[in-house]
Amino acid sequence: MRLCNKRHIFFFFLLVASSFAIWAQAPASSQSSKPEQQTPLTVDRDPIVSPDAADNQPVSPSNPNAVRPGTDLEKEKGGFTFRRDVDEVVLNATVLDDNGRIVNDLKQDNFHVFEDGVQQTIAAFQHQDIPVSMGFLIDNSGSMRDKRAAVNTAALDLVKASNPQDEAFIVNFSDEAFIDQDFTSNIAKLRDGLAHIDSKGGTALYDAVVASADQLAKGAKRPKQVLLIITDGEDNASSLNLEQTIRRVQDLQGPVVYSIGLLFGDEGGGREAHRAKRALQLLSNETGGIAYFPKSLENVDQICAEVAHDIRNQYTIGYHSTKPASQGGYRVVKVQAAAPGHGKLVVRTRSGYYPKTDKSNPAENTAQRKAPAK
Repeated sequence: MRLCNKRHIFFFFLLVASSFAIWAQAPASSQSSKPEQQTPLTVDRDPIVSPDAADNQPVSPSNPNAVRPGTDLEKEKGGFTFRRDVDEVVLNATVLDDNGRIVNDLKQDNFHVFEDGVQQTIAAFQHQDIPVSMGFLIDNSGSMRDKRAAVNTAALDLVKASNPQDEAFIVNFSDEAFIDQDFTSNIAKLRDGLAHIDSKGGTALYDAVVASADQLAKGAKRPKQVLLIITDGEDNASSLNLEQTIRRVQDLQGPVVYSIGLLFGDEGGGREAHRAKRALQLLSNETGGIAYFPKSLENVDQICAEVAHDIRNQYTIGYHSTKPASQGGYRVVKVQAAAPGHGKLVVRTRSGYYPKTDKSNPAENTAQRKAPAK
């Protein structure tokens, strides 16, 4: 009887030990974990496939409605369809009169497009309120802590003043960039994305711009794309430099960049502020946007209203380059406009582009084309 009891006790402890060993070796994935609140946004070094490969690629399951180059867009109720093909160069252009007012009554015959000094034939032309895909890049570094409330309000007011069919995403960045709200037209969700305020660290602006341009290229539903940057300082934490950033955005034939530099205060006239201003001006000028430098936070809301008005009143112009894409290299683009009764007109659009099949060395192309001094 005692021997039997000892055997039972022995097997009982053996069973307990075996159960503990199995539990300890169970994969960590079986244990519950809290979802992360923020999704890191990193620079994708090669997010864009060649035009030939794009035709054979399946649509991403995460965004089946994403627009590929060459896709015919269905006309939406009250909306506008702009059909283009892979080889077409598309420009979004704003026209201003002598007094800086937007001109809205021009026709295709009023425009002339030049590439590397050679006049091009306009193949497509429209002037309508086209829905856009927009990325908001909001500086979340330590120096922005006291500015974020006013900035967030202005950003939401811009969304409210935009086309209801627009979609937007929110990126908060410091020394890292986080996408705190993916593409949506829901203002409440955008408000929640802007509310992720954790002001600390440095300013990796260039990395955030490139990652956000990649985000637009891969996931946007609208072919017309915009980035709005709001920052208060110089980039001091990016792995990319300014020239690489501009090249990357032009490689994507991507977004128009609008910038708001909050460079007022005692530091506004310093060397760092001067470099920050130059960087924002170049990013905007090279892509067809505008860089604003308000004198106080109170001006930011009005600036955002101006940006919304600018976006909704642009001309869309398409042409096929007379220069084969296989020749590569940077192409300088200039658009001129003239119409009776309007005086001298100024056209703002991107300064140029790299053809999509150009695989040449970015460093070499950047060296061939130095950014203008400001």
